[in-house]
Amino acid sequence: MKNAVPYREAAGEGEQPMLSHQHLREIRFWLGLFIAGLVLSGVTAFPLQTELTWAVSLLETSPVRPIAEATSLLLWIAHVQAALSDTNAHYPFLAYGTDWLAFAHLVLAVLFFGPYRDPLRNRWVITFGLIACGGVIPLALIAGHIRGIPIPWQLIDCSFGIFGAIPLLRCRWLISR
Repeated sequence: MKNAVPYREAAGEGEQPMLSHQHLREIRFWLGLFIAGLVLSGVTAFPLQTELTWAVSLLETSPVRPIAEATSLLLWIAHVQAALSDTNAHYPFLAYGTDWLAFAHLVLAVLFFGPYRDPLRNRWVITFGLIACGGVIPLALIAGHIRGIPIPWQLIDCSFGIFGAIPLLRCRWLISR
């Protein structure tokens, strides 16, 4: 595979296009990073109440407390933690929606093993991922506004779509070469 020709120039009739070993390695690096991000997002969506309790405790006792207070981060995280604790105490079944969110992240991570194994044949998955990343931005801004999420937090949510698109755009570019 060392002497593989770039994708578009290699594909004659009946020939399978090939990626160079270097391109394949870089695609796998970026996809591995993307998959790891999806898995991390999924796994951390299960224990939200515990994570928020830790976050409030950390923000209240750490040297970053003045910054967390000045930016209203501590106030917001404490508010979310209290709401989640109260909701889980009275209506634990609502957390089931978050469990499905976590599951969806894990399933999407599995989806990207296709292009990890064979980027040319599964490049449609990269396009799918880019569309999904683009969809994060309007969802965060529209649903965030409707749900009363502060604008800085909406922008943080938007950044997941932006930062998720970066490795996928790189993979798409490498595949097209």
